[in-house]
Amino acid sequence: MQNREPLQNDALCGTICQMARHSNAGMQESHNSEAEIWKILSGRKRVRFLGVVKADAYGHGAVVVARTLQQEGADYLAVSSIDEAMELRVNGITMPVLILGHTPKEQVERLLQYDITQAVTCKAKAVEYSEEATRLGGTLRIHIKVDTGMSRLGYLCDGDMFSTGVEGICEAVSMPGLDAEGIFTHFAVSDEPGEDARAYTEHQLKLFTDVIRGVEEQSGRKFKLRHCANTGAVARYPESYLDMVRPGLLLYGYGDFAAELGLKPVMALKTNVSTIKIYPAGTAVSYGGIYKTDKTERIGVLPYGYADGFFRCLSNRCSLMTADGPAPQRGKICMDMCMIDLTDKPGVGIGSEIEIFGPHNPIETMARLAGTIPYELTCAVSKRVPRRYIRGGAVVEEELLLRM
Repeated sequence: MQNREPLQNDALCGTICQMARHSNAGMQESHNSEAEIWKILSGRKRVRFLGVVKADAYGHGAVVVARTLQQEGADYLAVSSIDEAMELRVNGITMPVLILGHTPKEQVERLLQYDITQAVTCKAKAVEYSEEATRLGGTLRIHIKVDTGMSRLGYLCDGDMFSTGVEGICEAVSMPGLDAEGIFTHFAVSDEPGEDARAYTEHQLKLFTDVIRGVEEQSGRKFKLRHCANTGAVARYPESYLDMVRPGLLLYGYGDFAAELGLKPVMALKTNVSTIKIYPAGTAVSYGGIYKTDKTERIGVLPYGYADGFFRCLSNRCSLMTADGPAPQRGKICMDMCMIDLTDKPGVGIGSEIEIFGPHNPIETMARLAGTIPYELTCAVSKRVPRRYIRGGAVVEEELLLRM
């Protein structure tokens, strides 16, 4: 196994912990726990809290994040698939879990057995789940998904489709074997600036509440949980909180909204210098020779490449952080390694710690250079990167996802 510094994560919303490899090195940490997010929200409106932990908690480790959310008293978790939900259940997570994505009807028995909530996005799904739950003699808890403008999943209810959409939802909530606990939608541009984005989000919210009102009036049923506030809405649209908020990226402390709320990133990713070479002027570095030294240069090799989650499109375009300041990345990023320029950093040697992203090298900067969003980078951190979880200044768990 290569010598990679563990990805570090306190598994608390907006917490960042830094820890060097060597035992005599210092530790720095600053806490903004999920309880503090609740404190921020409760100043606006008291609501339930759903933590989104799909995609291995955006690369942070779903089991540890979910366990912490459960301990902190969160109300719900959300995942993308039944496999993600089962991972939580078999690792001791007992709190309610909502599957946002598709589950085949053949898996309804497991949904019932492990008390997992399923999203219902259209009549065909409702019928399948109802028939299967009834056949098994159980009642499947569901949340109805309404498409108010994301144009992805959910009952279509906008414009001329309002009446048929409401009727379809009424049909679903009255089907045997289904318990329609909740209803939700997803905002498409709540995180975008400008009046057009605001108008679109406000339209989505009004349509959603109109649908709820129509369904409840026609069916005579009340939804216990109405939720639509994603990260952008949590920060900008408190009127959208309804019964429960559903932050994703905000939970992990990334982006402008997190900074505005005083939250800090959860994850720091670090490695160490494995080799240092001195090259004369005119030396081509790495594949393709896209970088050539223009003088005698001191090049450091890091055991971190695109197979670990370092996007190849960042080749020769970004800097990584040393104790003596930023070091430009040189040449094409390789599968298992990359190179940095240490010419003007004589104090950085073999074994020196390098921050790929973290408090001194914000992930948002790297994301902008890559033309993407921060959580694509966190989701990309591969299973061969060890995870170290820190809470209250102490390492509480270490994890390597490779099978040993």
